[in-house]
Amino acid sequence: MSEKTFTIGGELDVNRLGFGAMRIVGEGVWGDPHDRFASHEVLRRAVSLGVNFIDTADSYGPHVSEELICEALYPYPDDLVIATKGGLERSGPGKWHRNGHPDHLREACEGSLRRLRMERIDLYQLHAPDPELPLAESLGELNALQNEGKIRFLGVSNVSVAELSTARELSDVVCVQNRYSINDREHEAVLSSCERLGLGFIPWYPLGAGDPGPAVSGVASRLGATPMQVALAWLLHKSPVMLPIPGTSSIAHLEENVAAAAIELSEEDLAELESARS
Repeated sequence: MSEKTFTIGGELDVNRLGFGAMRIVGEGVWGDPHDRFASHEVLRRAVSLGVNFIDTADSYGPHVSEELICEALYPYPDDLVIATKGGLERSGPGKWHRNGHPDHLREACEGSLRRLRMERIDLYQLHAPDPELPLAESLGELNALQNEGKIRFLGVSNVSVAELSTARELSDVVCVQNRYSINDREHEAVLSSCERLGLGFIPWYPLGAGDPGPAVSGVASRLGATPMQVALAWLLHKSPVMLPIPGTSSIAHLEENVAAAAIELSEEDLAELESARS
C-alpha cells in the first residue's frame, strides 16, 4: 500500500484512516446519543488506536457531535486534527438544508470554535455549495474567517469538478469531501483532480450501504478479513490522497475498521475488486 499518512495543507500530518463523528449522536443524526458516556469511550478508543484525524460538523446533532468530542478529548493531543464543517441546517431527524449565506457560515464557524474550545479550527469545510447564491459569497466569508485566524485550512464538500475549480480560484482549498466507496464511484473525476492537485480526498459514506458485493466478500474470505475491512483497505490502496473516515458508535466496530489499515492487497486482489463497481 502507498504511504499510510497524508499531510493536509503541507503541514498537518494525519494517519490516512480517520474517524467520522456523525454516528456518535442520536438516531437520524439528531439529538443526544442514547448513552453519552459510550460515545465518549468510542472517541477515546479511536485516539488510543492511533486515529489522529476526526471529522465532524456543526449540523451533526446539530452541535452534539462537536460537544461530545470536546467532552471526551479536551485538552486535545498535540497531533490530533479535528475537521469540522458548516453550511447545512437541520429541521429534524434526517432532514438537511443547504445554507451558504455568509452570516450563517460565520455563526456556524464561531459556534464550532466555542463548542470545541478552540481558538482556531485546523480544517474547516464548506459542507455543500448553496444553489441559491454564488460560491464566491460563501467562500469569501470563509476566507475572511481564515484571515482573522479562526480557520487554518479550508476544504470543500459535495462538489463537482467544475465547482472545485471555481473554489480553487476563490480560496486556497486543501481537500475535498465527497461521497465515495467501492460500489459508488460517481465522483471518480473529482478524486482524479485531487490526485493531480495534491489535495486530500475524504470519502464520506466510505462503506456505502453495507453490502460491498460478492467480489469483496471473496477477497475478504481469502484474506481472513471482513468485507467491510476489505472495502476500507481498497480505498486506502486506491489513492495516496484518500482519507477514509468510517464512523460508528460501537467500539468493536471501530476496532474492526482501524484494523483495516493493516491489510495489504495484492495486485490479484485489486484486479478482482475492480469488478465490484456497481
